[in-house]
Amino acid sequence: MIRYETADAVATVTLDRPEAMNSLTAETKQELLAALRRAAEDRGVRAVLLTGSGRAFCAGQDLGEHAANLEAGRGLADTVRAHYNPIVELIATMAKPVVAAVNGVAAGAGASLAFACDLRVASEKAKFALAFAGIGLAPDTGASWTLQRLVGPGRAAELMLLGEPLDAARALELGLVTRVVPPGEVLKSAQELAVRLAQGPTLAYAATKRALAYAATHSLPDALALEAELQDECVATRDHLDATRAFLAKEVPVFNAE
Repeated sequence: MIRYETADAVATVTLDRPEAMNSLTAETKQELLAALRRAAEDRGVRAVLLTGSGRAFCAGQDLGEHAANLEAGRGLADTVRAHYNPIVELIATMAKPVVAAVNGVAAGAGASLAFACDLRVASEKAKFALAFAGIGLAPDTGASWTLQRLVGPGRAAELMLLGEPLDAARALELGLVTRVVPPGEVLKSAQELAVRLAQGPTLAYAATKRALAYAATHSLPDALALEAELQDECVATRDHLDATRAFLAKEVPVFNAE
């Protein structure tokens, strides 16, 4: 249910249940977490691309499985803690950039997965829906954390409480996506972006992700202190030295994540 491919230092992780709009069963989530861990731990992978097959990015939780759990008295079957939380935490904290290619519908946890990625390329036919309240649920998969950082707390409350779907143009206007492209170009555009990131300063990208996440919940003095620590770490890398030399020589730097 998950396809994993690597090329040009990019790991492409594809949700592959097109007949079910890539909705998430317990098995799918286990496979997705395993694929993301594989990408995170592989030193040869320097960027990750997350997408879905068919006409959807991800329709969120498989409600058939969820309904069966409810009828059996199992409730959520601990899937939020066991699956969704570690998946989104890994995406957000992975020491390499993660790009989402949103090829179609991204609803519920599917939208949350896209919001957790560092950058999002959306098809003109993509739609986003925070559908949790519509079935009597609070948000999960980090949406309460990521969404308000993308669009602000007021707009996040509106999107979550009303649950009205957003088309790609409106998502771009609100800052939910990085770019919008024709349907036939979404994967190609996202791959080009991921390859560009994979060729870039991987260690500096990792430090940047740490700095942004930390600064979102800490004071300015604390953020400044961490910036100083991260600068010390980066300045000690071979990449920084080589890039500085390349800049002075008016050459294009080559980064090797060293």
